[in-house]
Amino acid sequence: MTVITALVLAGMFYVTEPYALRSEAVFNKRAVLAAVRTQLGGDKFDELSDQQVLDIFEKQVEQVVVNMKGEVVDGEKAENISLAQEKKKPEADRLLPVFIYNNPDDSKKYYILSIRGNGLWDEIWGNIALESDLNTVAGASFDHKSETPGLGAEIKDNPSFPAQFASKKIYNDKGEFVSVIVRKGGARDPQHEVDAITGSTITSNGVSEMINRGITYYKPYLDKLKKS
Repeated sequence: MTVITALVLAGMFYVTEPYALRSEAVFNKRAVLAAVRTQLGGDKFDELSDQQVLDIFEKQVEQVVVNMKGEVVDGEKAENISLAQEKKKPEADRLLPVFIYNNPDDSKKYYILSIRGNGLWDEIWGNIALESDLNTVAGASFDHKSETPGLGAEIKDNPSFPAQFASKKIYNDKGEFVSVIVRKGGARDPQHEVDAITGSTITSNGVSEMINRGITYYKPYLDKLKKS
């Protein structure tokens, strides 16, 4: 009986594995595209089917992998890069995924950068989309492992939080990188700050740190793009 049960379970695993992998791929790609949800119809983005998400990725998204020097790594695909795994490597050896969304409506390119950091209880992560000027934030999406519902979890659950990032700038008027700050007590600088989540100082600070450090990793690549 034990042998038969083991065989049945093994068979079920091999039958369901392709569906599980597809679901995971759709989930991850939907999270990336959420950073350009405005360009994908705003509220209509949530109505996209799994197949539509896959089609958009195949037809309208370029995938690039870069190293910490900003050099493109041949033979690698962005969707195969796990920042959770890369985080375990020495910083100099890490690889970074870049997703370039080509908007068929306005022929513009949007550079989506994946970032990862720490919240109150565990890791948080997200995607920041930059317009073709490589300065203006087009949109953002965030997720977490175990932030508190109604508090830190609002980075994902409350759409008004990531919506604040649209149109913010990551460089100041002098061309200096300043990132985007999540400010407790309310944003003071309309170009470079957003409102923090009330009652969730540590998670909000974690988002600030994650964006600052995460985009800094990509700066060598962004600097090369500006020169090209």
